[in-house]
Parts: sequence; structure tokens; C-alpha cells
Amino acid sequence: MTASSSSTASVLALIADDMREVDAVIARRLDSAVPLVGEVSRYIISAGGKRLRPALLLLVCGALGLHDAQRFNLAAVVEFIHTATLLHDDVVDESTLRRGRATANESFGNPASVLVGDFLYSRAFQMMLDAGRMRIMEILADATNVIAEGEVLQLMNMHDPSLDEEAYLRVIRSKTAKLFEASARLGAVLAGAPPALEQACADYGQALGTAFQVIDDVLDYDGDAGEMGKNLGDDLREGKATLPLIAAMRRGSEEERQLIRDAVQTGGAEHLERIIDIVKRTGALEVTRAAAASEAQRAVDAAKQLPDNPYSRGLLELAAQLLDRRS
Repeated sequence: MTASSSSTASVLALIADDMREVDAVIARRLDSAVPLVGEVSRYIISAGGKRLRPALLLLVCGALGLHDAQRFNLAAVVEFIHTATLLHDDVVDESTLRRGRATANESFGNPASVLVGDFLYSRAFQMMLDAGRMRIMEILADATNVIAEGEVLQLMNMHDPSLDEEAYLRVIRSKTAKLFEASARLGAVLAGAPPALEQACADYGQALGTAFQVIDDVLDYDGDAGEMGKNLGDDLREGKATLPLIAAMRRGSEEERQLIRDAVQTGGAEHLERIIDIVKRTGALEVTRAAAASEAQRAVDAAKQLPDNPYSRGLLELAAQLLDRRS
């Protein structure tokens, strides 16, 4: 276990009992009269991962002193929405490996993955009704809509080597960071936080989610495939111009820029080793890590507005340790 994963474990230990309650809700609400629905859902949910989005909701609730059982239901809702996006993402990206094992679409086929993703979305909206608060419905409906827009935006940007950093960040803030933002905001809304504090929680979630994805894009060129549970260079094979490539094209020679442009346009990974070398040699990884550090600091600044207690200190620790992430 790395120092970073050990630190994450210590933060998540604060909410270990809460997460067991969330797991019980998930197991109960995955029940369906159609066996394949539960089978596919359980397959992807049981794949592991840190479950940062529901954890974020629970940590914010803890930081603000809320102990209402509704937090378990909404944490499960957030995990269902996230799982639905993963099912759909892997179909769109034609992915075959996630967290070290075959993706659901690889194991069950594309139609089952898409349709079970739809089931999880609709089940999440059924569960939202249990909270009985229009504000919660508004936050989650807005989040799912923005995430869908981000997915389409990313699709439009595929194989486009002219993508700049601003457009890259726009996709991340829509596609990945929005659910982090919604999770943190929901915790504040459940706790009845005043508007300024609610916004601080939302800002924390957005910044944390952005930093998380930027570091994920670094690891696609500088990670350990065994630890990550996916193949290095997957983004390039999918024709995604992520920040490491954008920075490398900006800092490399004309020949190097052309090589990367051609690879993004064709989704070709035959020159992956050389491109990884260019990314590292031009300092593109340092540029990308600096962008992640800026977002992590934004998260820290937002979290400092919460009451000082073990949960808010856990939120600070999550932001600080992102930069040491290796998987």
C-alpha cells in the first residue's frame, strides 16, 4: 500500500460505519424482478474503488454535524448515478478493462450495459423522492443533465488535436467534477447549511473532482498499469487530447507536435512509447500536475470554511493527498 492509499484509508475510516449502511441500501435497492439487472449492477459495483462521491457526501454531513439517516439513501443515489455513467462510458469508449478486470460491456455485451445503466439512473430518481425535498431533486437533476452534456462534448472533441486547456477543463468540470460538486452540495443541503457554506462545499467538490481527473490523465502516461487496473495509453487510443498531450504539443518540436496530432486524429497507439517519452521530456507531466495542484489548493481553501473537526480535516487531507495518487 502506498503512502497516499494509506492516507485515503485513514480518511475513509472516519465514515466506515456509514459506508456499511450505504452498502446495505445499495444491496436492497438493486433488487429487480429481472435477474440480469441485478447481476450486471452488482458486477460493476463490486469492482471496488474508493467510492469518493458518496464518501464526500458523508464527510460533509459529518463536518456539518448531520446524522440523519437520509444521508445513506442519497449517498447510494450518488453511487448509482456514477455507476450508470461508468456503464455508458465503457460502451462509448469501447473499453475492455476497468479496475483490473473486464468491463461490464466486455462481460455482458453493450446492450445489457446500456440498459442496466438506464435502470440505475431511473432507480436513483425513484430514491431521490424519499428525501421529499425539491432542492435535492433540483441538484441531482441538474447534475445528471450537465454530466450528459459533458459526455456529448467529449464525444465531439474526440480526435481533435486542436483542443486547448480551457476546452479540456470544460469537459472535466461537466463530465467528472459535476457529480463531486453535487455530492458535496447535497451534504450541505441536508445539514441545512447557509448559502455561503453550501457554496463552499460545492466549490470544494468541483475542485476536488477536477484535480482527481487531471491526475487520472497524468497516470495514463505515467502510471502503473497493474495498480491502475487499466491499460496505459487508453486515452490516446480513444483519440482524447488530454492535458499531458496538449502541454506536450505546446512545448515540443514541430515534428513531435505532428506525431501527437496524427496519433490523436487516428487514435493510433503504435508510437505510444515515443509519445510517452515526449510527454515526459517536454515537462508536460509537470505542467499537468501543476494544474491539478492549483485545483487541489482551491479545494483546500474551500474546506477551510467548514467547522474544524475530524471530518473537515479529512476533507483537507483528501485534497492534499491527491497529488501523490498513483492509481
